[in-house]
Amino acid sequence: MTQASRPGRGGRPAQISVDRITAAAIEVLDREGLEALTMRRIGAHLGVAAMSLYRHLPGRDAILSAVVDHLFATALTGLDSGPAWPEALTGFAAAYRRMLLEHPNAVPLLATHPVDPDTAMPALAVLLERFTAAGVDQDEALIRIQSVGVYTLGHALAQVGTRPGAEGGGSETVKDPAALDYYQRWFEAGLRAMVTGFEHR
Repeated sequence: MTQASRPGRGGRPAQISVDRITAAAIEVLDREGLEALTMRRIGAHLGVAAMSLYRHLPGRDAILSAVVDHLFATALTGLDSGPAWPEALTGFAAAYRRMLLEHPNAVPLLATHPVDPDTAMPALAVLLERFTAAGVDQDEALIRIQSVGVYTLGHALAQVGTRPGAEGGGSETVKDPAALDYYQRWFEAGLRAMVTGFEHR
């Protein structure tokens, strides 16, 4: 369902929806940082009055939740489950990390706003199937997935950081090739240790 709002170019009313608001919020977040993510700023980005957004999402917190859910689901779209759960779990971590590094300003947000279970469980269905096939029950599988997910998120947070006093709360993007290689090797070593540890339980 869409809602007409302030006239756009050519006098035609701008059409907005939850999906368009979420996409606009991610664009603002990527360009300007978390502090810039306000109803007024998102409305301006869409060319509509900020109040019109409330017809679709009740406030900023709801928009933040929509952004988190969308980014998490997007990270796992088309995830290669691998032949067994260790490979699938490693693939999940790699895909999640790739998304986080593509949206560095979103990393602190994902670190403080949990993904809605109604979004997370369908996104993780293929991964959970690999655990089930190996005789690992869902509770134990979720402990392993969540542990790797928290490690991946924390490692991304360490990598992107936040510049002290950065305007808009923008994150620092590591560009030095040697530093990038170090972070990659560090991540892979820690991930390998975690997955191996779970294999030996």
